[in-house]
Amino acid sequence: MGHGLPLIPAKSVREVNTAETWTVLVVESQAEDREALAGDLIRCGQKVRSVTSGRAAIDCDLAIDLILLGLELADLDGLEVCRDLRAARDIPIIAIGSQVSELDAVLALRAGADDYVARPYGFRELMARMEAVMRRVGASERTPMVLERGPLRIDVRKRDVVFKNRAIKLTRKEFDLLLLLALNRGTVVSRDEILKQIWGGSWSRRTVDTHISSIRSKLGDRDWIVSIRGVGFMMDHI
Repeated sequence: MGHGLPLIPAKSVREVNTAETWTVLVVESQAEDREALAGDLIRCGQKVRSVTSGRAAIDCDLAIDLILLGLELADLDGLEVCRDLRAARDIPIIAIGSQVSELDAVLALRAGADDYVARPYGFRELMARMEAVMRRVGASERTPMVLERGPLRIDVRKRDVVFKNRAIKLTRKEFDLLLLLALNRGTVVSRDEILKQIWGGSWSRRTVDTHISSIRSKLGDRDWIVSIRGVGFMMDHI
């Protein structure tokens, strides 16, 4: 690998702990922020790798469970780095930005992030978001490898979707949302449950509606996902 990524030495354990240990890649150009975050993660029992640039993150070939991506990078645009990482690897990404706004969160999610946290954030909140993202990943790994609903075919492992013999290109969140509805075919899934399962419960309901609209448009058939007024959505076809 051409970038000797430093394994930051472990320190004493702090209050916040998680039952699981992951290998976390911290991508952050600011030394103070990078070292503080890495130190907190290590004290919680996590394994940490860190890089100081977007290019080093893209070129990283280590086995990583989760990426914490600071969006204010010295060399590349953070959103572009997020897109490149998502295109190359199916690894959970939590974007860390400096703006507390719905627009910044939406841009990060559209770039492929699984979640967005704005500075200043509480470390407990960050750990909770990490755990939620990893739970969703674990749940997806327990689903069937291939799911078929009539002319809809979802390859979970490859994250491929075919509908009426057409390959459908979906974003990560769109894929997760379509899979959730397909797994619960004939059952109404509330907006709140969708937010909890797909976004960790931290986004507005408009986010769900926007993604549903995009999925319907890409499928080219609005009847496959039924809106239940005031409740949520249901896949109603066999």
